[in-house]
Amino acid sequence: MSADRDISKVASSNGTVPAAAAPTTGVGKAATWADDRLGLAAMGKKNLRKIFPDHWSFMLGEIALWSFVVLLISGVFLTLWFKPSMAEAPYQGSYAPLRGIEVSEAFSSALHISFEVRGGLLLRQMHHWAAMLFIAAMMIHLLRVFFTGAHRKPRELNWVIGSLLLLLGTLEGFTGYSLPDDLLSGTGVRAADGFIKSIPIVGTYISFLLFGGEFPGDSIIPRLYTIHVLLIPGLLLALIAAHMLLLVYHKHTQWPGPGRTETNVVGYPMLPVYAAKAGGFFFITFGVTALMGGLLSLNSVWKFGPYDPTKVTAGSQPDWYMGWPDGALRIMPGWESHFWGSTWSWNIFLPVIVLPGLLFTVLLVLPFIESWVTGDKREHHLLQRPRNAPTRTATMVALMTLYAMFWMAGGNDLIAIKLHASINQITYALRALVFVAPVIAFIITRRWCISLQRHDNETMLHGYESGLIVRTPEGAFHEKHLPLSEKQIYTMTVRDRGRVGDDDAIDENGKQTLRNKIRALYYDDDVQKPTVEELEEAHEHAEHEAHALTALEGIPPRGELEGSPDEPVQPGH
Repeated sequence: MSADRDISKVASSNGTVPAAAAPTTGVGKAATWADDRLGLAAMGKKNLRKIFPDHWSFMLGEIALWSFVVLLISGVFLTLWFKPSMAEAPYQGSYAPLRGIEVSEAFSSALHISFEVRGGLLLRQMHHWAAMLFIAAMMIHLLRVFFTGAHRKPRELNWVIGSLLLLLGTLEGFTGYSLPDDLLSGTGVRAADGFIKSIPIVGTYISFLLFGGEFPGDSIIPRLYTIHVLLIPGLLLALIAAHMLLLVYHKHTQWPGPGRTETNVVGYPMLPVYAAKAGGFFFITFGVTALMGGLLSLNSVWKFGPYDPTKVTAGSQPDWYMGWPDGALRIMPGWESHFWGSTWSWNIFLPVIVLPGLLFTVLLVLPFIESWVTGDKREHHLLQRPRNAPTRTATMVALMTLYAMFWMAGGNDLIAIKLHASINQITYALRALVFVAPVIAFIITRRWCISLQRHDNETMLHGYESGLIVRTPEGAFHEKHLPLSEKQIYTMTVRDRGRVGDDDAIDENGKQTLRNKIRALYYDDDVQKPTVEELEEAHEHAEHEAHALTALEGIPPRGELEGSPDEPVQPGH
């Protein structure tokens, strides 16, 4: 600073009185008190800066989460006007075709919400669409998790929680669409009564207690309402909270790539990036659900009319997520047994009570079965491409095919009508396909994955097709191949080579154990990734190929090629 500079304009606050912090407000004191005892500041700083990877497939879980939020918002609105009572009175509302007909208070209030409450029909339909979207998103999210290996250690418990969420979401959907007490939902409740009564010995007692007497009783709607708005939502909230806490504790999985390892996470922090994206995605989910609720009509209870036990809606179908046990019921042979004066209805008990319980149990224990077969006890935070685990991928595709066959059987009557076919022939065909189709799907999927592994190796070693046809001096034509970038090769080679874990010892009879035999099926046909020597040799050849192409206009040498095999370089003009 020069000696002649004028300092008379310096702020007076820079005087002899030291600067002091602003006085602490009541809110600040309360925050300090809480932080001294709970450590909220340190915990918040750590978690609000937590890193989350970014990939489109991760949004499937977010769709399920935000759909559940839409369910809560719309459900609270509906509870303000819905009356869960089976007491009957003449309908006096605005829907003229039903005026004067004896209906339950539950059905009357559903009509009141639909026609007389401002925005009621929109919120009713948003609630229903959000329920369907919630279950669909959970299903697809579970598939993504399994196909990419995100269910492995240490996330087995989170897989169990997700499976329980799917089960509870299905039950929540059933209790929800049973509440309006219209002819369609009443038919579903009547079917549920038959399912319960099929349970040997105790089924009739359970039905009597649940319905408060002989069907339909006067208690089922209030009890389903309590289950729908209190019990299951509470369990769902608890499980979702546990699911999110474990997600944060274990850190998010990520796709392999340069800089991504089993010990780090590459992505964006919770604040501000991820929170802003998640908030925006909620409004997208809410907006799409609102559009569906406003433009796509469903569950038009006024068309079905009030429930009458003497009537059944022609062509009645449950919501899609309940279609597969209905299909199993339809194709089950009419097996019954008589013991000690009682009838055991296997044709209902097995497909509706035993089968869903069995398949959900299989779903729950899939991570533990795979861990036992492979012997892999390591922690995994990098995802796998489905093709790199052919047996696992084929197993889930087989289960999906089994689900699809049962689901098709749930509409066997409509299929017969639309195709002008015999419903008996369709039923007999589906009885066979539920056993045959999953096996065929397993074999095809597994071989397909193995073929894709071979294709990956071929692409890494010899490059991808450039679309350039070159004629040699001898007159022969062949297509030039261009090498992958080092980033792509690195990503494709981040996987195990050979088996993981140790085989069991030979048993006392000198034969392989069951686990070793299953491991052989799981691993032995896998195509191993190229060795370092094979890649180096292939790259030397690729260098020669790439420089040979520099003579052709528009084709750069290797090193400048960062394209994808799905985006071949275009030939020059």
